[in-house]
Amino acid sequence: MVGAARFRVLKSIRARVLLAFIALIVLSGVFSMVAIQEVLVLHLTHRMEEAARQEVDELNRLVEQGVDPRTGKAFASSSAVFDVYFERNVPSREEAMLAFVDGRPYWQTMSRFALPSLPQPVMGQFATSAPDPAVRRLRTFDTELGAAYYATWPVRVGESFGTFVVVFLPVVERAEIARLQSYGVLAVIGVVLLASGAAWWVTGRLLGPVRSLTQTAQAISRSDLTGRIPVRSDDEAAEMARTFNAMLDRLEGVFQREREFLMDASHELRVPLTIALGNLSLIRYGIIEEPEEQRRTVALVMDELDRMSRLVNDLQMLADVKNPHFLQPEDIDLEAFTHELADKMVTLAPRAWHVDAASTGRVRADRHRLTEAVINLAQNAVQNTEPGSLVAVGTSLSTSECRIWVRDAGPGVSAEDLPHIFERFRRGAAAHLRYRGSGVGLSIVRAIAEAHGGRVEVSSPPDEGATFALVLPARVPGGGRR
Repeated sequence: MVGAARFRVLKSIRARVLLAFIALIVLSGVFSMVAIQEVLVLHLTHRMEEAARQEVDELNRLVEQGVDPRTGKAFASSSAVFDVYFERNVPSREEAMLAFVDGRPYWQTMSRFALPSLPQPVMGQFATSAPDPAVRRLRTFDTELGAAYYATWPVRVGESFGTFVVVFLPVVERAEIARLQSYGVLAVIGVVLLASGAAWWVTGRLLGPVRSLTQTAQAISRSDLTGRIPVRSDDEAAEMARTFNAMLDRLEGVFQREREFLMDASHELRVPLTIALGNLSLIRYGIIEEPEEQRRTVALVMDELDRMSRLVNDLQMLADVKNPHFLQPEDIDLEAFTHELADKMVTLAPRAWHVDAASTGRVRADRHRLTEAVINLAQNAVQNTEPGSLVAVGTSLSTSECRIWVRDAGPGVSAEDLPHIFERFRRGAAAHLRYRGSGVGLSIVRAIAEAHGGRVEVSSPPDEGATFALVLPARVPGGGRR
């Protein structure tokens, strides 16, 4: 269990961020140390080139002057030049100067040199090799204390030929560079430790909302969606927390509506089911024996079952609204469609049916779904009016929307019922006294309107009846209206 917990910690975002941060610091430290070392080595090489050039320049001045200060006469040989030069010059720290005349060692100054003598193969090379006049370019040879740098310069006086050699072995400087590298390693380690602690703390603060999100998600169940992530800042993590909280708000609303729907549906189905079972029990136990009474009872049961079937079909239609194939849009001639609706509404009940307006033009919509919605509105008007009362249908079309309405001269909708009239299983305060119904018809109307991208509206001035309207966008394929 402990090993598994450690493995989960290593796989966590916080650990991965920390490891990436440490790797970046280490790589940056290594790169910096290598770069600093190269800079120091280049600086050291440049300093040695400058020192070699200075020694050669002093030697050249003697040769160019050509006068031996000891005798006041011209130099007789290259050895005389070397005598004057070595008497005047003392080598610097870790520097050796040598002279060769006619291929043989003539003079060497190594009092401050790190080695007591140079390797014999190197001395032989100095004696026999031709001097390199390119003093700027130092060459190297290996010693037991590391690579030594040297430069050579030719000296010719008459028939006498000599070679001047200056050698550098920067032991102290290299030790300083190595010590700086050691300090750099220690500094990188210290920076890694300090930065790791700081990064662990910072990532913990930054990923706090993520942990809260995980804990909140783990605590959420179908019956409890009240948990939320606390938001205390305005950064990206806080925005993620706010987005998650908003999603929980929407989910909680959906589940709340689902619970209310199930409770309402069970209540609406329970009444006809209870009536049907109760009446069938009367026949089963012989309480009703007369054939005529049994027929009436069976008819009553069939009516209740038919009501249940209609309710189930209505609920199924509401569930199908989210189906992408719920609508089958087509181009509809609005004027012809208005009269078609009026002809179908006449068969519902004996009312004073009337067409308020039949607009010309075409809209893109599902003919059958719109017919179903308008017939539901007409059926609602029939249930809220008396025989012979006015019920009218009408349509209008503008550049942006199409309106289809049903108007009646019934009692209207009370002010307290208006905000909830299109909700499922919601009916007017006195509707149950006038007709039997489930309260799903108007919610179907709203669902069909919203599926078309539109909305529903209701207007009910006091004592003037009610007008229900579907408001749809006036669109056809291609983005226009015809």
